[in-house]
Amino acid sequence: MDMREKEDKRIMEEYTKHPITNFADSINRSMIGEPGQLIRGIITTLILVGILVFLYVCYM
Repeated sequence: MDMREKEDKRIMEEYTKHPITNFADSINRSMIGEPGQLIRGIITTLILVGILVFLYVCYM
């Protein structure tokens, strides 16, 4: 079992012991989002904007 699977298993056991924690995490995640997904979205946006700026500058 790798570290990710161990962490996932620990989190599932914690949610089983404390179901309100699961609910609170779900609410927070729905309002804020997961940090990993947010970072990937920001990086993708920056790459796309960079390509558009590059193409704009090259053809002007």
